[in-house]
Amino acid sequence: MLDMTPKDIQERTALRINPAKTCQPIGAMYASLGIHNCLPHSHGSQGCCSYHRSHLTRHFKEPVVASTSSFTEGAAVFGGAPNLRQSLKTIFQVYKPDIIAVHTTCLSETIGDDIPSIVRKAEEDGLIPDGKFVIHANTPSYVGSNVTGFSNMVKAMVDYLATRELKPDSEINIIPGYVDPADMREIKRMLGELNVTGTVFPDTSDVLDTPMTGSYEMFPKGGVTIDRLMKTGSGKATIALGAFASEAGAQALETKCGVPFRVLDLPIGINATDQFVKSVLQITGEQRPSPSMIDDRGRVLDMMTDMQHYLYGKRVAIFGDPDQVISMTDFLVSAGMRPVYVITGTPGKRFEERIKRILGDDAPNCVVRASADLFYLHQLIRNESVDLMVGNTYGKYISRAEDIPLVRFGFPILDRVGHGFFPTFGYQGAMCLLTNIVNTLLDRVDRDSAEERFELVM
Repeated sequence: MLDMTPKDIQERTALRINPAKTCQPIGAMYASLGIHNCLPHSHGSQGCCSYHRSHLTRHFKEPVVASTSSFTEGAAVFGGAPNLRQSLKTIFQVYKPDIIAVHTTCLSETIGDDIPSIVRKAEEDGLIPDGKFVIHANTPSYVGSNVTGFSNMVKAMVDYLATRELKPDSEINIIPGYVDPADMREIKRMLGELNVTGTVFPDTSDVLDTPMTGSYEMFPKGGVTIDRLMKTGSGKATIALGAFASEAGAQALETKCGVPFRVLDLPIGINATDQFVKSVLQITGEQRPSPSMIDDRGRVLDMMTDMQHYLYGKRVAIFGDPDQVISMTDFLVSAGMRPVYVITGTPGKRFEERIKRILGDDAPNCVVRASADLFYLHQLIRNESVDLMVGNTYGKYISRAEDIPLVRFGFPILDRVGHGFFPTFGYQGAMCLLTNIVNTLLDRVDRDSAEERFELVM
């Protein structure tokens, strides 16, 4: 399928082939789903909304609900204000959400619709019922990536809803980053183990991993409530997990309400999880982790030690969203593996600088690139192959063409199941990841073993 990919690498300033990212509105829609009783609204054409919904549905294997302004040629010429006004009126009358989260698309951004003014006029005209809310984020697809869209919508939650009460709260805020529901649930579980009360926002657990009950609910029980979002402005501190997805929201909360924040890597692997646990303990004044959490950490170390002979020195190519790639790189380095190609489709020099700090002098020839694509990654691999690839489903074409095992990780994963139900965060998540990585390598050992070397016990 990719036999014609050339080995000769030429610098490209504009063309992207198989981008290692997707567009902003997908991230904004996903963040919106993390608010309880919220209906995400795509201010653009039906086709945009359908694509974004289907992409999320295919990853989570759950129905994703969203509405659209349904632009036609007329809206493209005269503007989409009438479409949005009619949409707000219909949505509140028919579907009765507590809040609508509007995100823009390429078309509405290009024609220059002023969303705040449109929403303000709709409120004055009584199209938005008392006690209901409308927030918005500007998310043009031709800028940034899905992570940028997620970040912009989280910032919108703060800008529109967070308020500072006279009496500061003792709770902490956690912005979890662009991760699966299982990771958001794991953060809440870890806070419980640390005897800490906090608000995780957005929170898609029990929204995109709901149990089968036999009846359909348009708005599932999960998601952070509007009341909790308002109280984030009175929090003791905010921990932003992942600079690309979460820092903007935390910074906005500090600017608006004076809540201090810390930016940490996603707690994937031992080092990043240690930093998260230490930060929570420092902020809250708690003394130490629970015994069960310490045991979990020890189990990860035991697994890494037991499996070292399968991991050590393996050459790895990693690709995907920047925050996840950063933490995964650190985890693999700590396991004795050698990341040699590390790329993301999201622009930002901070990504390259952070990866180089993680690698230090251990991988002087590692290729690190932001705003890259999978065509470029394939060229690198064709020149010098690797033992393992770690990334989303789109890497399967390179995996097949070059006969390299692929560990599916990140977003989107369209051709496998279960990823939304098992965490990558924390010590338990590290055990899940490590098991997946080692078993993938062992599958390759079995496949390539000669008859006389085909072992029953590894």
